Amino acid sequence: MASATALAAGLLAGYAADSILADPQRGHPVALFGRAARKLEQVCYADSRARGVLYTAVCVGGSAALGVAVDRAIGRRRGLALAATATAAWTVIGASSLRREADAIGELLENGDLPGARERLPRLCGRDARGLGEAALARAVIESVAENTSDAVVAPLFWGAVAGTPGLLAYRAANTLDAMVGHRNERYRNFGWASARLDDVLNLAPARLTGLLTVAAAPTVGGLRQQTWQVLRHDARSHPSPNAGHCEASAAGALGLRLGGQNVYGSRVEERPQLGNGRAPRGFDIARANRLSKAVGTSAAVLLAAGAVLGRRGLRHG
Repeated sequence: MASATALAAGLLAGYAADSILADPQRGHPVALFGRAARKLEQVCYADSRARGVLYTAVCVGGSAALGVAVDRAIGRRRGLALAATATAAWTVIGASSLRREADAIGELLENGDLPGARERLPRLCGRDARGLGEAALARAVIESVAENTSDAVVAPLFWGAVAGTPGLLAYRAANTLDAMVGHRNERYRNFGWASARLDDVLNLAPARLTGLLTVAAAPTVGGLRQQTWQVLRHDARSHPSPNAGHCEASAAGALGLRLGGQNVYGSRVEERPQLGNGRAPRGFDIARANRLSKAVGTSAAVLLAAGAVLGRRGLRHG
């Protein structure tokens, strides 16, 4: 297991590397995991919760076991431990790619290119973009940025601080499985149940931390902390997700926007409750949402790195 200082330094280095280095177009470890998980699904799929539990356990447990094996191979060599943690963190953190995709859509909207923005939206979220105007497209992007600030940035850092390399890899495996099979459709309602519930559990603490950090960071985008806190307290629980509401409601409050509304996913239509009481989003608000996301992610990296040091030292002395 990495020392406290190696773990903290590795988390910060991995977060910095994600900001500096673009994700590879081919051969990204998360994409390789996804392909392996898809092949395993083809072998073991059944319309059964029990089979889905087994599938989730093999994929997530295997990822955690890989992290444990790396830690044991490294032993007490701090330099290698730092490098391994940084590499794992860079692999699983998705802040840079999230903001890059959001920025691309924001630029298209600011240039009045609605067809281009609709075509690009599926790279960021799974909504049906056909017929969406500027406000609906901007809302989809901002909500995705808010939710994924937790899922792709704060949560992996949180589980890295708690459990090191095994925590980083296991969390990303669980989150990837949720995106793959955690859907409420006919094929995955039972088989994907375990993956969806595990992802919910693993994101309980990170989503709430994301909400609190968004309150603290509100002034970076011209927001008021008190107003953001009020929107978070009042609106977060009305969201159908146990976690996304904390991220989206706090973002709505900080940005002074009104989020929520009708979302279309193929043949399924969802009516989401209103979050915040500001104006409707515009294309230029996406850049503001990205600035907010970066402030939250950076503060989370520093806070959780410090928490990793204090927590491990406390355990050792205890």
